Amino acid sequence: MQLRYNFRVYPTPGQQVELARAFGCARVVFNDGLRLRRAAREAGEKYVSDAELSRRLITEAKLTPERAWLGEVSAVVLQQALADLNTAYRNFFASIWGKRTGRVVAPPRFRSRRDSRQAIRFTKNSRFKVLDNGRLRLPKIGDLVVRWSRSLPCEPSSVAVIKDAAGRYFVSFVVTTSDDEALPPVGSEVGVDLGLTHFAVLSDGTKVAAPKFLRRAARKIKRLQQALSRKQKGSNRRKKAVVKVAKAHAKVADTRRDWQHKLSTAMIRDNQAVYVEGLCVIGLGRTRLAKSVHDAGWASFTAMLKYKAARYGRTFSRVGRFFPSTRMCSACGRINEKMTLNVRTWDCPCGAAHDRDVNAAINILAAGQADSLNDRGAQVRPGFVPAPRREAVTHPDAACSTRSVEGISIR
Repeated sequence: MQLRYNFRVYPTPGQQVELARAFGCARVVFNDGLRLRRAAREAGEKYVSDAELSRRLITEAKLTPERAWLGEVSAVVLQQALADLNTAYRNFFASIWGKRTGRVVAPPRFRSRRDSRQAIRFTKNSRFKVLDNGRLRLPKIGDLVVRWSRSLPCEPSSVAVIKDAAGRYFVSFVVTTSDDEALPPVGSEVGVDLGLTHFAVLSDGTKVAAPKFLRRAARKIKRLQQALSRKQKGSNRRKKAVVKVAKAHAKVADTRRDWQHKLSTAMIRDNQAVYVEGLCVIGLGRTRLAKSVHDAGWASFTAMLKYKAARYGRTFSRVGRFFPSTRMCSACGRINEKMTLNVRTWDCPCGAAHDRDVNAAINILAAGQADSLNDRGAQVRPGFVPAPRREAVTHPDAACSTRSVEGISIR
């Protein structure tokens, strides 16, 4: 299983200049490749291959006066920029062809020096090295000071250097973990109902309050954004104000991520199986609750549960989003009429009194257990069979024909 380990780095002023040069060269190569493929498509020519892009935009471009400065950075950085372009095109084609699940992926766009995030990547071919003194040695950049919060489980296969909108630098190592990290089995399983009033309600009755990190920091962010709006565009003070706003948002995101990591780790450690409801976060993000939905961060939390379950030998599953977990009585199975959000408790005709969220979590647990017991790897539903041509195609005169059946005219 491949994982990423992120650490903060503190480059010197000279190293920041070298990193900026590497960011710029990678951005130029990416944009040149995108421009060349767009021009070939508009001219009706064939798709420019990856090898052709590498030869024309890196090997031959370094010999020209206009792109001679590409030789000042590591060639691996430039090759990985083209690899990112190829990945973007593959994702786009897979999306429009229906081979990729989720939302339709847009075609690649040009990168800008004003983008809030700049990144480059080094692979093993670049011979980067973690030194004995804890520094990270990168080709043509130097030895970076890394703030190690934990040790790497094995030798990394690649490392990416990232600069965010707040001006902070990070390194992200890609490592491959072994399969012997499974936790000791436990007997408990839990269903999780995600919400806004309570971030998570468990089937055992535990309620986790929603921290609402963005709401708590809204007053400070509002003052910083007001101060930013008063600065003259293009001035140095406006640039400093932009960084202050970015740092405030980064603090909110970091706090939320840290809290979700701790909660997801506790759930995976204490339960053998975790079942959640499949929510349409994209759709909920377009409603009047959009700010609260994005502040909760359901998608990132469920993604943490999924990869941690796979890493530590636990079971994670999603229940269908149309499953009536709230309206179904967990005692008798009766499905009631739709209820508004202000109804927090309700009584079933069978005599059971339910808390809305706890009842939903219990139903999610039962549905998840039923799905896991029914999963034997067999095809439950028949596959799609193409219809014969005479059956799928309507005769052109069929809409105009009139026939009589038992005295009734059918058109």
